[in-house]
Amino acid sequence: MACADADMDIHGEDYEWAEPPEGDWNEPHGDDRREPHRRDGRGADTDDWQEPHRGDEREAPVVQHYQALEFVPDEKGPLHDLLQKQPAVLGSLQIMSGLFSVGVGVIFAATQNINDSLLTLFRASHLSGVLFIIAGFVSNLLFKYPGLLSVSLVINCGCIVVAVSAMILMSVDLVLWDVRNAQHWGMELFELCVVMLELLLSAILCFWFSKEKRAKSP
Repeated sequence: MACADADMDIHGEDYEWAEPPEGDWNEPHGDDRREPHRRDGRGADTDDWQEPHRGDEREAPVVQHYQALEFVPDEKGPLHDLLQKQPAVLGSLQIMSGLFSVGVGVIFAATQNINDSLLTLFRASHLSGVLFIIAGFVSNLLFKYPGLLSVSLVINCGCIVVAVSAMILMSVDLVLWDVRNAQHWGMELFELCVVMLELLLSAILCFWFSKEKRAKSP
């Protein structure tokens, strides 16, 4: 069977590298690429020469910036202004002074007869110490339970009454002190100073609580 040789190549518009004459050869500038020419001697047209498409180039991501035009204030709690004054700190001082008063009352009750001093007779140190411990705990709970504001105000008012009564009894003891109980005189004087501190703490808390209660009332 006879076979004919056929050109199976796909022909487009052919280009070839044209060598310039020896006298017209110049040193290439930049990259060493030569301009393609047609076989008919003409240079390649601008429309025929296209930059190869780069598929790996991507557009830069668009970054958007947002700026707040107005600041919205945080919602304040029910006792925000009062809690900014740190009433829990004064409450912790009340607990510490109350524990000291209870300790002094126990020492006096264990080392004195019940009629040796008015402080021991009326158990004023015990009563004031326990009451101040309770007041301190309630003051510390105001952060979680704002509804205890009225309860804490009443307790601190009671602390003021008890503290004033204890101060009067201890003052009488110090004036009419029996020399036979001279070793307790200095301890009762120190207890009087502690009760005065407790009175000051309760007075400050009562002022804060009453002011906050008036501000919340319609």
